Amino acid sequence: MSALSDTRPHVRNATSAHSAAGLPWLVADVGGTNARFGWVREASAEVLHVRQREVSQSPSLAAAARSYLEELSQEGLEAHTQPGRAALAVATAIQGDRVAMTNSPWSFSRTELQRDLGLQELQLLNDFEALALSLPKLLPSQLRAIAGPRTGEALPCPSATLAVIGPGTGLGVAGVVHTASGWQALPGEGGHATLAPTDDFESEVLAEVRRHFDHVSAERLLSGIGLPVLHAAVAHVLGSPEALSESLGGSFGASLSAPDIVQAAQAGDPVSERTVQTFCALLGNFAGNVALTLGARQGVYIGGGIVPRLGPLFARSNFREKFEAKGRFRAYLEQVPTVLITDTLAALTGSAFALEQSSAAQRLSGADSGSA
Repeated sequence: MSALSDTRPHVRNATSAHSAAGLPWLVADVGGTNARFGWVREASAEVLHVRQREVSQSPSLAAAARSYLEELSQEGLEAHTQPGRAALAVATAIQGDRVAMTNSPWSFSRTELQRDLGLQELQLLNDFEALALSLPKLLPSQLRAIAGPRTGEALPCPSATLAVIGPGTGLGVAGVVHTASGWQALPGEGGHATLAPTDDFESEVLAEVRRHFDHVSAERLLSGIGLPVLHAAVAHVLGSPEALSESLGGSFGASLSAPDIVQAAQAGDPVSERTVQTFCALLGNFAGNVALTLGARQGVYIGGGIVPRLGPLFARSNFREKFEAKGRFRAYLEQVPTVLITDTLAALTGSAFALEQSSAAQRLSGADSGSA
């Protein structure tokens, strides 16, 4: 038998496996401001050709995805520009066929989107469900330790239970737990849980915010949409004349954007600096609550786009002190590592991992059926 004929069955098997897995795959991370798309050629391979689309510049998620696929085709980057499967991480709760984004005007039908994109399979994940699934895959180069007195620069061990929170446009919260059948994400809407103060100043700030909003959730202050509200409340408590005028004028928290506040804090503006200090303190307290709630003893990760932009302001904040300050459970939290995710594309890795685990489960199910 020739060498060529000897290898043909293996070639057919590889092709069959590739087809069964629905490769190549389309992955996406869809937030309130931007949608990022990526391409996966093989299971366990890196995400390629990452491109970003502004949500405001596309009429729908389907249109943005088609634009991305057309771009790959026009640039001749892939021989196959029709993916078989897709996993899209979206910044909203997933329930039923109809999906409406929380902080953007996009809404869509799951079945219609799958049909429009010609997919064999479409997985929809909450964006922080996808980010949680990325945690076991992250490398030390994608992380930066938030040092604690007992943890030092230790990075989390990818085992047992991990948690992630992320101030971005909104505030995402999720966990991931290792089970006998692989990693299982624990999606939720923890960002909408009620925010609690830990000292008199924070109590005054939250009391001011409650004058304008019925419910003060964590996202109300610990997010891109929340930072201006926090700034207005801090300024009011500190007695800033412009904040008092803004509050009385009925446009509470509307005068500055989140980037404006961060930039002003970095330039030494006292009110903005105190705002960022308060933001970090509240975030630390909230992260400690999440660690206790999920039992995430192996580590808590901070994602989202805001914290990396704070730079030295975050490094010298009392985030870690507030994280650990849980009375009788201080010793518990002193042992929990906290890290910053420095890779803004981590959720794409999580989306790809969701498809990888799904394909593996289907292969195992098929093998079991065949043996039966």
